Amino acid sequence: MNNSETRYRLRRIAVEGFKSLRNLASIEFGDLTLLAGANSSGKSSLMQPLLLFKQSLEARYDPGRLLLGGPNVSLGTARETLWKGAETFTVILETKEGLFGELRFRPDQEGYSFLTAENIWGYGDCTLSLRADMAAEIQEAIQGLIRLFKKWLSATLEFGKGVELNVSSYRGFLALAVGGNADWFPFLPWVIFGEIAKGTIHIPALRGNPQRRYPYTVPEKQYFPGLFQDYVAGVITRWQERKSDQLTGLWNDLQHIGLTWKVEARRISDTEVELLAGRLQTESDMVNLADVGFGFSQVLPVLVALRAAQPGQLVYVEQPEIHLHPNAQVKLADLLVQAALRGVQVVVETHSELILLGIQKAVAEGKLEPDAVKLHWFERDEEGVTHVQTAELDEEGTFGDWPVDFSDVALDAMGAYLDAAAQRRSRQQ
Repeated sequence: MNNSETRYRLRRIAVEGFKSLRNLASIEFGDLTLLAGANSSGKSSLMQPLLLFKQSLEARYDPGRLLLGGPNVSLGTARETLWKGAETFTVILETKEGLFGELRFRPDQEGYSFLTAENIWGYGDCTLSLRADMAAEIQEAIQGLIRLFKKWLSATLEFGKGVELNVSSYRGFLALAVGGNADWFPFLPWVIFGEIAKGTIHIPALRGNPQRRYPYTVPEKQYFPGLFQDYVAGVITRWQERKSDQLTGLWNDLQHIGLTWKVEARRISDTEVELLAGRLQTESDMVNLADVGFGFSQVLPVLVALRAAQPGQLVYVEQPEIHLHPNAQVKLADLLVQAALRGVQVVVETHSELILLGIQKAVAEGKLEPDAVKLHWFERDEEGVTHVQTAELDEEGTFGDWPVDFSDVALDAMGAYLDAAAQRRSRQQ
């Protein structure tokens, strides 16, 4: 995928029957989307189906069904993944351009893996419904496809007459196929959603320990299969060799959050790279990444991903604030905002009140439009069911009733400390 190609942007994802998402839970994506809530409240669960699609499409072989164990997400059996008592789980995806997909999956006979029960693809009021057991309905389905793409492409399409069609399974999805070729029609919505999934840059909360040597992993165009931290050294090396402005931008970002003034790559061999970071403002004071504070190695993949992503590309970051000083967390919020302003679709799962406040400040300063930000709060009820609440920012960056407990926890802790200190003084008197 190159810069001249259109990137379709996600507008909404909804999931039902998956883990703690018993009922249909839905969120809308903005230019900058925040997912907040207590641990195990369902934040990751809502994004995991997209990651399942990503690793299933990126596998070196066709698993024939969703790949439950992979680099982006590792689940148990299908039965363990479903909400207790549920027979299927459903994922609904919509793009800002109006394309939508409704995908329903069921466990196989043994309950280990997921098979596709039904795929519904559409645009506007035109839909195409595919099931693995379809036979007589094939021709009706192809007519639905023709109507869909006549509307989408504003073109006259004449195809499908006298052609033997069938429904083919491809990496957990269903598509109309000719001679077993699942890529029969390249503009099929499932191809577009597949491009969105494969193009997603995923940075998990666990980003590994800093290494003295990194493999020189070169991405394929703008695809980063698996986890993004595997590509950080290769991306920095490529920027350095090309004298790219993106490397200068990365240095500015590192200075902004107060970590260092420079990072550079040094080739050790054709396959290995050493990453060096500056400790002082001198060219000679460059040390190996493993000899710098742990927080540096954890935030570096985030900063590189935000710079590497193309406009329209989705970057999903889990806990960007881990191992960062509070002041650095505030500054990191500025960089998330800047990436969104460059057109990157940023999704952040966070426990940091400071990042939230930093984004509110950007809205209040007029740097970011209120409707560009989506805030979603996750919580589970007594039955363990996840519920999602959404807040809308106003022009001052404030929001209405939203069960954000960050400030409450800090105030409660401060109150408990003051009470304990007062009680100690009273006992000593």
